[in-house]
Amino acid sequence: MNLKSVEKLENSKVQLEIQVEKDEFEKALEQSYRKNAGKVNVPGFRKGKAPRRMIETLYGKGFFYDDAVNIAFPDAYKSAIDESGIDPVSEPELELIDIDDNGFSFKAAVAVKPEVTLGEYKGLTADKLEVKVTDKDISEELNRLAERNSRLVSVERPAKDGDTVVIDFDGYVDGKPFEGGKSEGYNLVLGAGQFIPGFEEQLVGCETSSDVSVKVTFPEEYHEKSLAGKEAEFKVKINEIKEKELPGIDDEFAKDVSEYETLEELKKSIETEILDKRGKEADSMFEEEIIDKVIENMTVEVPDVMVENQIDRIVSDYSDRFASQGITLERYLQIMNTDLPTFRENFREAALKHVKAELALEEICKAESIEISDEELEEEFKKLSEQYNMEVSKIKELINNEGMKSDMKNMKALKFLRENTKANIIKPEDLQKKAEKKAEKKGENKAEKQEKPARVKKTAKTTDKKVKVKTAKPKAAENEKE
Repeated sequence: MNLKSVEKLENSKVQLEIQVEKDEFEKALEQSYRKNAGKVNVPGFRKGKAPRRMIETLYGKGFFYDDAVNIAFPDAYKSAIDESGIDPVSEPELELIDIDDNGFSFKAAVAVKPEVTLGEYKGLTADKLEVKVTDKDISEELNRLAERNSRLVSVERPAKDGDTVVIDFDGYVDGKPFEGGKSEGYNLVLGAGQFIPGFEEQLVGCETSSDVSVKVTFPEEYHEKSLAGKEAEFKVKINEIKEKELPGIDDEFAKDVSEYETLEELKKSIETEILDKRGKEADSMFEEEIIDKVIENMTVEVPDVMVENQIDRIVSDYSDRFASQGITLERYLQIMNTDLPTFRENFREAALKHVKAELALEEICKAESIEISDEELEEEFKKLSEQYNMEVSKIKELINNEGMKSDMKNMKALKFLRENTKANIIKPEDLQKKAEKKAEKKGENKAEKQEKPARVKKTAKTTDKKVKVKTAKPKAAENEKE
């Protein structure tokens, strides 16, 4: 293989011109002959026994070229990539230049990782949410625990919102019962919006053993089309009224709902849990803001294929999640009344940001000489082994070393950024204002884009690794046809 030239194109593309020499091509031609000889009929020879020269005489010298090119191409292309030092992110677009018995040459245009120019990434200032826990926070969590450990008790009084009423009901539309309109011993929480709008409200104030006529209208968008928009009457009997009884929040309550002996110990545990959760959320938001600033300060032209590849990964993750819930991606799209291109487009902005973040972190690793030692890599494998309860050797089989190192380097780069960024502590209410301002600005930018004439983006299609060789029609074949 001879790498004749490396030319930089627009949009982070590189074009290689590659020459496959006579010796390499001859080996490929011989392989093509052994592979295809059995498919050719040659008078006087059994299938597969005709000499190569005889077949080439009958069907033309280029008879084996097509397959030979595809045999020789992968090694030639890989060697050219290694020699050029480029980092491809797409399949190559191929163009055959010339071919004869002395070899062939071709061009391979491929998208590569783009050049990144880092702007300011050290000494930044980013907002970080204040982390604190108030008495109100702890009280609300205790009340939630009490709600989860409440019980229902029967009461002899008129029903009110929040009560559970045990009812029998019969439903009628146009004076006739309808399917699914009857039940006995049904537990209905008043005010929870479980039934058709207006149904629950008409039971408020009713007493046990009372018979009530409830008149409602099914919503126009009701899932059962035969009932949509229809007036209905339900004959309802109230069998029982129950109210929620909450436990007292004291030491006994703490013993019942936790491993702690006293309410104070439970409160302290709740405070620690909330602090830990909010601390992680604050760190995550701080980190995201740092990345946003680094991306804003950098200069890079991201190839479309890198964004599309990231969208592929996101959609694949969603597909796996749906599968774990017993539903296919196709079925989900049907339920949501959408299609795959629209679904994919929803992730474009996030995918672009992810790609830019990865490129920025890789460049920071280079700039700050961030590396991962063999000892650090081995330690990470051990952690994964313990986490998944698998042998280290098995983990190593499943995970690519270079991929693992790359992820670990990026994590180091993130840590470096956090340590070199000043935190501007803001209160939760300030965060809300900031979010509203950001959403408003995003809306303005969207409106501005809509005012501008749309531009159609042309994305070059990548091909597979087969090269189609156009050769003149073999003379023997032409004569045969005539």
